[in-house]
Amino acid sequence: MTMRVVQLLVGLVVFGAGCGLMIQAGLGLDPWTVLAEGVSLHTGIGIGWVANILGFLVLLLWIPLRQRPGLGTVMNILLVGTSIQVTISVIPPVSGFLLQLATLLAGIAVVAVASGLYIGANFGPGPRDGLMTGIHNRFGTPLWAARLAVEATVLLIGWLLGGTVGLGTVLFAALIGPAVHRTLPWFDRSRRVAMRTA
Repeated sequence: MTMRVVQLLVGLVVFGAGCGLMIQAGLGLDPWTVLAEGVSLHTGIGIGWVANILGFLVLLLWIPLRQRPGLGTVMNILLVGTSIQVTISVIPPVSGFLLQLATLLAGIAVVAVASGLYIGANFGPGPRDGLMTGIHNRFGTPLWAARLAVEATVLLIGWLLGGTVGLGTVLFAALIGPAVHRTLPWFDRSRRVAMRTA
């Protein structure tokens, strides 16, 4: 249990650091970070703190969906945005396309490894993933459709608010699924056992 908790906490902090790298690359962000950046631009609140606030607000949407948060859900709200804020305060924005692209790809890789860590700890989904699974469970909406609808809406709102949409957004969408598919078995013991006995 102690190792799982450590794995969860490290994964969430590293996840935020990966998002911070993507922000400083300046080539485009994942949908939820686009929204956080857009809100940040209009409120003056740091993007990481906005990410924490959005996580809490999304958690409130779990109530009508009859979702129950786990330790991973709560710690996700507290740690990911905080780690983003720390990362962007320590690492300056980069310039020059090649350096930006390298930073972006590094950020995506870090997010993929971190996702394997915190998902593999099995302490419950983050608030955003839980929203999508909640819609699926409550209304029977296919999971892919729920995810597409939520993330497309979030991306559009974030873009209208001035969040950065670009090459990074496309690369994140294309790469993160296959990357997490590879990293999750590294850290999810039950999944490794199932793979060996299959």
